[in-house]
Amino acid sequence: MRPFIDIHTHHPSDDVISPTMSGIHPWDSDLGLQLPSFVECDIIGETGLDFRCKADRDVQEWLFIQHLNHAARMQKPVVIHCVKALEPALDILANYPEICGVVFHGFIGSKEQAERCLKRGYYLSFGARSLRSSRVREVIATAPIEQIFCETDDSLEPTIAEVYKEVATLRGCSVEELLSAIEKNYKRLIIRDV
Repeated sequence: MRPFIDIHTHHPSDDVISPTMSGIHPWDSDLGLQLPSFVECDIIGETGLDFRCKADRDVQEWLFIQHLNHAARMQKPVVIHCVKALEPALDILANYPEICGVVFHGFIGSKEQAERCLKRGYYLSFGARSLRSSRVREVIATAPIEQIFCETDDSLEPTIAEVYKEVATLRGCSVEELLSAIEKNYKRLIIRDV
């Protein structure tokens, strides 16, 4: 079997394909950090909005917009961290139709929220938190396979292989079929080769 693709992980390993990312997380938006150059990364992020954390919302929005400006200019995809802020995030993203790819990582929204993201051509990524939610499990089962990814984020458990197995079970397909579809998604997002 070919290596698993983990679209967003804090624990990269040699036996898993993971894109390189660079950005300022919404939790760190109040720290006055300098934006990275983004030249060496595959994906800009994770960036976005988290209205559950204590960081100033105006600063979060300003940084999110700065990340999106760079993504549009450099033709790089973005990985979005979004908590309790889908409407504002979608409003801001609507101003950037030229961005070559948007991934909502660790998706835990409702079916209606998923449909809104998917309708715009965005990707949804699912990991441990996603799998614990009954409403997200329904999204996993029904989202177009051409718009999904799997991830481990900051978790060591479950492993990426276990995430794939659970997602494949929910979708009624084999792990190999899921991996083949996600490999195509990865090539379309990162390599832009499909």
